[in-house]
Amino acid sequence: MSAFANIEKLPRFYLPDNLIISEWETIEPYFKELLERPINSKVDLEKWLKDMSELEAMINEDFCWRQIRMTCNTNDKKLEESFNFFCTEIQPRIQPYAFALNKKLINTPFVNELDKDKYFTFLRSIRKSIELFREENIPIQSELSVMQQHYGMITGKMTIEVNGKEYTLQQASKFLESHDRNLREEVYRKVNERRLQDKDQLNDLFTQLIQKRNQEALNAGFENYRDFRFKELGRFDYTKEDCFRFHDSVKQHVIPLVNKIYANKKQKLKLEILRPWDVEAEPEGTTPLEPFKTGNELLNKAIECFTKLKPFFGDCLRQMNSMKHLDLESRSGKAPGGYNMPLAETGAPFIFMNAAGQMHDVTTMIHEGGHAVQSFLTHSLELNSFKDYPMEIAEVASMAMELFSMDYWDVFFDNKEDLKRAKEHQLERVITIFPWIAIVDKFQHWIYENPNHTVAQRAKRWTEIFNEFSGEVIDYSGLEKYVENGWQKQLHLFEVPFYYIEYGIAQLGAIGLWMQYKKNPEQALDNYMKALSLGATKTLPELYKTAGLAFDFSSENIKSLMNFVNDEMKSKDDE
Repeated sequence: MSAFANIEKLPRFYLPDNLIISEWETIEPYFKELLERPINSKVDLEKWLKDMSELEAMINEDFCWRQIRMTCNTNDKKLEESFNFFCTEIQPRIQPYAFALNKKLINTPFVNELDKDKYFTFLRSIRKSIELFREENIPIQSELSVMQQHYGMITGKMTIEVNGKEYTLQQASKFLESHDRNLREEVYRKVNERRLQDKDQLNDLFTQLIQKRNQEALNAGFENYRDFRFKELGRFDYTKEDCFRFHDSVKQHVIPLVNKIYANKKQKLKLEILRPWDVEAEPEGTTPLEPFKTGNELLNKAIECFTKLKPFFGDCLRQMNSMKHLDLESRSGKAPGGYNMPLAETGAPFIFMNAAGQMHDVTTMIHEGGHAVQSFLTHSLELNSFKDYPMEIAEVASMAMELFSMDYWDVFFDNKEDLKRAKEHQLERVITIFPWIAIVDKFQHWIYENPNHTVAQRAKRWTEIFNEFSGEVIDYSGLEKYVENGWQKQLHLFEVPFYYIEYGIAQLGAIGLWMQYKKNPEQALDNYMKALSLGATKTLPELYKTAGLAFDFSSENIKSLMNFVNDEMKSKDDE
């Protein structure tokens, strides 16, 4: 029997099989029925919860498909209208019912008879939603849902010309690996000049987003959006002060390693000055890594790699491929970035990315594949809300997969030297990503603590923070206008505010799991799958404990994990 045999679309017991959301009136009767239904026992309550979960899953999947189709083709106005219809006509009408249903749940005496261990995190989240709900925020949230997608529409149209051919910015980034330093500089400048063309439009959009988010927070009785958002994201297990300590630890224990990596790069390239367009290049005579040519080849190699690591992982990707739940190659009119979109009813998620033949695309595919594996592992959980796992464990799923899979990257590289370079590149990335995470996170704290800042102040503060974490090796002189606009390439700032520190917390967890894997691969993969299978049914510290990890991003822990990665890099050099 195949490992994915259990991944079947959830049967509907409460809703008709043919129910689709064509208008609000098609689903409103079910909200009314749930609201009016008497709950006279614990059995009644558990049945009511399952029926509500079924409605949630159906609505959630409908919304996800609208977003997937729109991001796959930002030029199709009908797809945009379909997404906007949901945001403006459906979502706002759901919220008052969701609030009323949450209150009904908390107020029923039978809630105290539910298994405390099983329902603790779920009920904690429900109470948090009740606390945050404000009627006046419904139209604001509806507007935000639509506005946030404008970022992808603006950036999805960005292309540049190189050697007479048009490329998306994702495709053009492969030229930054070229031996021709003049070409690298030309492409770097063209990409940044192209971003500057839409600078004002993106600044205006971001200013509007900040104002609306700030108003949402004030309406809910918070001093600023940061404090509101921490509560909304369910950050029960760490505080803003922990984030600040993380920033300081990165400065103290990671920046010295980053400086070492870039100094080594400068030496390898025989350069007196290392410029930002040199970072991805290799010395003359070293051909750029070419792990695949087409999206199809990337997928087949990823399936082979996952299967060698654990057959179940490969089966997850095969199932998605058979369902056409993948859109991998970059093209004009496609939104930027990459994601794994869980599909609540179907179970098999959708992977979206912008592959252009680079090593970075391999790690993106494996990263999103890690998320996909978690979607499969949580599909059988009883309630839809149980699958709404915290991002700090979701990113462990993806980042640990990047590190586990390195043992099988020979499927992408016949040449041993290329394989060694690919692994070195990955380990360098594990370290060099931390300063960027700290930059983006620290910037967000400042943005929402000072919501009335000007565009000029925003650019100045970004530059200050960037310089604080950028190390001492890469020379950005003369590129100040590109640096101060650099934040605009980070989609999270526009689409998912404050979702970024998770990558740092999770990278620490992923390194911890990789340490386990180096000692006992089977035990590490077992811990990994057990933790992911729990979904949102346990607290973050409990999920980390199940994975054999401490939920700890203290200075001491960061230092010891960085030392481990540094030792692994040295051992790769000695191979």
